[in-house]
Amino acid sequence: MEIQLGNLPFDIDFHPLNPLVAAGLITGDLLLYRYAADSPPQRLLEVHAHSESCRALRFINEGQAIVTGSPDFSILATDVETGSAIARLDNSHGAAINRIINLTESTVASGDDEGCIKVWDTRQQTCCNSFNVHEEYISDITFASDSMRLLGTSGDGTLSVCNLRSNKVQTRSEFSEDELLSVVIVKNGRKVVCGTQSGTLLLYSWGFFKDCSDRFVDLSPNSVDALLKLDEDRLISGSENGLISLIGILPNRIIQPIAEHSEYPVERLAFSHDKKFLGSISHDKTLKLWDLDDLLQGSRNTVKNHSAVADSDSDSDEADEMDMDVNFPRPSEGNKRKLSSKDQGLSNSSDFFADL
Repeated sequence: MEIQLGNLPFDIDFHPLNPLVAAGLITGDLLLYRYAADSPPQRLLEVHAHSESCRALRFINEGQAIVTGSPDFSILATDVETGSAIARLDNSHGAAINRIINLTESTVASGDDEGCIKVWDTRQQTCCNSFNVHEEYISDITFASDSMRLLGTSGDGTLSVCNLRSNKVQTRSEFSEDELLSVVIVKNGRKVVCGTQSGTLLLYSWGFFKDCSDRFVDLSPNSVDALLKLDEDRLISGSENGLISLIGILPNRIIQPIAEHSEYPVERLAFSHDKKFLGSISHDKTLKLWDLDDLLQGSRNTVKNHSAVADSDSDSDEADEMDMDVNFPRPSEGNKRKLSSKDQGLSNSSDFFADL
């Protein structure tokens, strides 16, 4: 199933309860569609959300609203039913907003082009955490809910761990030769996997984040721009060459390529609320919805072993055993992909979620 978006998409998200999918475009527009397996997708909303591109979006409040972020420094909350603006926070970050993710029912996190990650609490109607942890753009964020840690990847080649309970940066990895572009947590919280610019997957053991414990190189030389956790042992990756692949972790292997979006890079991947569909977007200006059962049907009996370095350290079951060294190294050179934006400070943050 394909949806022609008309312009380059940057992010997608599925409604948590209903068959709805939203896309943010380079034009600043927010699009919302209803989809079904037996009928063409129906556009429900088209909202010009931002004066610059709409780089990041997530459904919040059980799907009643959509939060979007932009290089215009603003975060906007839009009503799903009416398309009207509920609240807008101008100057929410001092740089272009590049990523937004859900944390809990009432909190989201946002990351910007200058390496700052902020946490927004919809109940307290304010920004409750702010971490100036990276030197370059935030490429991806994921959340370990059991330990209340926020993990971020950046174009500066590092992985960060922020403790939301103490409001402190817990630790940060040594600088990699690659820009880190995507991150997921697998193996029941014992492993963290990062996709990179060169296509290498870096595996970190929980609690030992200074250096990776394993490298998987079989997706090289195509950058891994998107990672999605299928289960504790398998990931779905989206690569620069347009391929979507099923990846096994420990043992590390490409189980099989499962789809090809286009010849262009896969920008984002997402699951529908019932995990029946996999959504992908790329530079071909289309949103594709793949039947997940069809994609995985051939993988159950397919084992495609590839060379990988064996896991070099033991798996720690102590999720709270963290590397506490916070003497961060500095990068030796700038990144290649970061978009520049004008410096502005945080203001009016306490008013953002007042109407939610």
